[in-house]
Amino acid sequence: MDRRDFLVRWGQAAAAGLMGGTDLAALARRRRRVVHHYVPGPRSRIGVSTWSFHRFFVTAKTKGTIPYNQQLALLDFPGMIAERYKVHNLEFAAPHFASTEAAYVTELRNQLVRAHSTLVNIPVDIDELWTGGGLSDPNPVIRNAAIGEVKKWIDMAHTLRGRSVRADPGKFDPQNPAPTVESYRQLVAYGKPLGIFVLIENHAGIGYQFPDELANLIKRVGSPYLRALPDFGNFLDETTRLRGLRLLFPLAISVCHAKGLKFDAQGQETQFDFGECVAISRQLGFKGIYSVEFEGPDDPYAGVENVVNELAKYL
Repeated sequence: MDRRDFLVRWGQAAAAGLMGGTDLAALARRRRRVVHHYVPGPRSRIGVSTWSFHRFFVTAKTKGTIPYNQQLALLDFPGMIAERYKVHNLEFAAPHFASTEAAYVTELRNQLVRAHSTLVNIPVDIDELWTGGGLSDPNPVIRNAAIGEVKKWIDMAHTLRGRSVRADPGKFDPQNPAPTVESYRQLVAYGKPLGIFVLIENHAGIGYQFPDELANLIKRVGSPYLRALPDFGNFLDETTRLRGLRLLFPLAISVCHAKGLKFDAQGQETQFDFGECVAISRQLGFKGIYSVEFEGPDDPYAGVENVVNELAKYL
């Protein structure tokens, strides 16, 4: 497909309401963008997640609520992050894909190449993981539907030359872990030949209050392709945070989430000891990417910059 055919096709899709207008506009800007080349150093270990800007991505749930001049397009994301932050490792949250059609995915891969950037991880934030019990549902029909949807995102990560997907277990029952274990064994069996790791993050469903439940689940599955995604901010309290990070970082491989919540005038995180989180990861030999997830109430562009600067200081 040549460029003219691509633009025509996606123009038709936009008219039919299948894509946000920003993605179509993004295509017209491709040739005008100049992306800074990759610079070695601490920023080679830093990434940025689209979740940091989730208020600006048009999704099925936010369509019609975001002013046009604030909208972000995933096709623009690699170039924007490279230019603004000099960062070349990225996470694309599943809801932020305007399409999963081949032509769109090919263009997205081209933009990664153009920005000299790498897709580190896809957080698979989809409704199927929370329909019923998701990957933990005792009903095999519900569970298999969730497994099937996650497999599609494993394929997507492979197509985009990514490293991992994050798929949380849904309504995990520590008293009956067998359905969850079986789900993850199926997913890692699918991802392993493609070289794609499956990750579980400490969230409210698992790991937030009892991080040992998450660590034990990963060990029970018993595959090097099931790993943890430690998030600095997703813990009940400071004691749980420090204990949880020490449990989860030995099980991490491709990415962790360097959460940003609220910063003081000096650009330092005020809600938890950011430097201690990085120190624990380094003490435990973490070699992956520190992906920025800004979740504070302030401007996410400035928030991401604060987290990037904090990481560059400690790495």
